[in-house]
Amino acid sequence: MSALRNLFFGSVFLAASAGATSAEVVGKVGVDWIGNDIIIEAVSDPEVKGVTCHVTYFDRSLIDRFKNGNWFEDPSNNSIACRQTGPIEIGNIDLSKDGSEVFRQGMSLIWKTLAVNRIYDKANNTLIYLAHSRELTDGSAKMSISTIPLYGQDVVWKNGKPQ
Repeated sequence: MSALRNLFFGSVFLAASAGATSAEVVGKVGVDWIGNDIIIEAVSDPEVKGVTCHVTYFDRSLIDRFKNGNWFEDPSNNSIACRQTGPIEIGNIDLSKDGSEVFRQGMSLIWKTLAVNRIYDKANNTLIYLAHSRELTDGSAKMSISTIPLYGQDVVWKNGKPQ
């Protein structure tokens, strides 16, 4: 199914992913006999070296799409876990409460996107990564967060640590 899905949705996913960092599939777990899978991708933050996030999402099989309809969409279920995987070096990051988008990937033909945003919690000296689904017509309450505490870490801030 992944090959068919990539072929069918490829151009849409590429357009939706423009400007965001890419992900590498590091795991794929089959969850049932009809071919539905949980995909695990490693995502590196382009502005924060030494941090890797692992994002999971559900990939519906062709059989499931025939059986249940809703052909062009995967569920909004996702999860994220981020860890320090090397020396942390922070580049030019958005320090606002909105933060900035680090990664996005289409989860439907047009309407739904899985997004990962990074937010810096200055008061607690922590990076927060939020995985959530974005839908054009309705928002989704399905989300997951992971944090990287910077306290006590030897962190290099390219533009100087925020005061």
